[in-house]
Parts: sequence; C-alpha cells; structure tokens
Amino acid sequence: MKINKVGKHVLSTYSFLIYLFLYAPIIILVVYSFNNSQVNAVWKGFTLKWYSALAQDGDILTALKNSLTIAFMSTIISTFIGTLAAVGMYKYKFKGKTVLDGLLYVPIIIPEIVMGISLLVFFSQAKMTLGLVTLVLAHVTFSISYVVVVVRARLNGFDRSLEDAAMDLYANEFQTFSKVTLPIIAPGIAAGALMALTLSLDDVIISFFVSGASYETLPLKIYSMVRVGVTPEINALSTVMIVITLSFAIVSEFIQLKFSKNKI
Repeated sequence: MKINKVGKHVLSTYSFLIYLFLYAPIIILVVYSFNNSQVNAVWKGFTLKWYSALAQDGDILTALKNSLTIAFMSTIISTFIGTLAAVGMYKYKFKGKTVLDGLLYVPIIIPEIVMGISLLVFFSQAKMTLGLVTLVLAHVTFSISYVVVVVRARLNGFDRSLEDAAMDLYANEFQTFSKVTLPIIAPGIAAGALMALTLSLDDVIISFFVSGASYETLPLKIYSMVRVGVTPEINALSTVMIVITLSFAIVSEFIQLKFSKNKI
C-alpha cells in the first residue's frame, strides 16, 4: 500500500516535469508577448502595443491573408478527395487495396524535409512556377491522408444495414449516400477538415521549399523575422498563430470525442 502511494507520487511528479518541459517555452513566449520592452530578457510591465503593431503591419497582414487563402483552398480540396477515398476504400474491394492502404500513411510518416524536396523536384520537372498553386497542391498532398484516416475511423462504426434498408426502399446509390451515409460520417468529415486546416496553417518546412520568392505565408514570415532576432512583436505574432491553430485542433478533437461517445 505504501509502495503504491510512493509510486503514484513519483509518477505524478514525473508527469508534471514532462508537461512543464513541453509547455514552459510556450507559456514564456505568450507572457513576454505582453512585455513593454524591446528586450525579451527584461520585464518592464504589461502592454498590448505589440499586438497593435501587428494589426498595422502590411507585410504581416499579407502573409496572414496568404496563409488563410492556402489553408481554406487546400482544406476544401483535400476534404473532398479524402472523403471520397475513405468511402471508396471502406465500401469496395479491389486489387491493390492493401498496398494503397499502406501508401496512405506515407505522407504522414515521411519526414517533412524529404516531402518538401520531392515536391520541389516534381514541380520543377513539371515546369510549374512556385507560388500559390504549388503551395495549395503541396498542402493537399500531406492533408489528404489525415482526412482519410479520420473519416475512415468514423466509417468503422457505421452500420451497413442502414444502407441496405435504404436500398430496399428503392433509394439509388446517390440517394443512399446523400441521405444516409453522409449525415452519419459528417462529424468525421468536419473533424478531418479542421485537422487539414490546422496542419496547413502551421506548416513551415514544406512551404519553405515550394513557396517561391513571391509568396510568403505567416509561418514563413515568422521564420524570416526570427532569423534577424527575437522581439516581443515576434512573440505576439507567434501567440496569434498558437491561438489560431490550437482553436482549430480543439474543435476537431471535440467533434471526434462528442460523436464517438454518441456512437457508444
């Protein structure tokens, strides 16, 4: 009994230190984004002037607009393709399905720098000008797999007899999909879309290789600013990025948890 109590305290302390190690840098960054000083190491009081400066910085606003444009375009495309792929792989049997299923995880496990270089080579061979189009295509490439995984997880709990019942009532395949299947998997589609949106907004490495000189996203803008030096303005900009991506991630996780409980 005493040993179990000691072990519990050790485990709790260890867990606390791990979480502290992971999140302390983020907390410090957020706190110092409100620092009324040009130097991060010295605290001189609370201020919102760095956030005000962000709202008046044309380059940052342009980078934010670029990031949102790419994120929404790539999310729409990857969600559409990923959902159809998930439904097709779930419902139908065909040759090479096992191989295709394995290839689905390649964009997830492959290092981002490798994917970035490979996409750069591909776009160069295809004679494509680096910019908006290549960024959207690149983000679609790594987002589709995540959408497929999330939607298929929702389909795994799907009762196929509902489709059979709709067919028995003379519904065609399109009507069955739109009236029965789609409403059931809609939470998975929404969660997958939010995950794709979050990944797109947060991407740096792949975007670095395929953006070109004329198109800069917000993460790339932050990276270029950090190379000069870390200022409270960068802290404020990074905090905004954290809030945006974390919000989408939380909503995505909430949708999955809510409907997984309802399914049970």
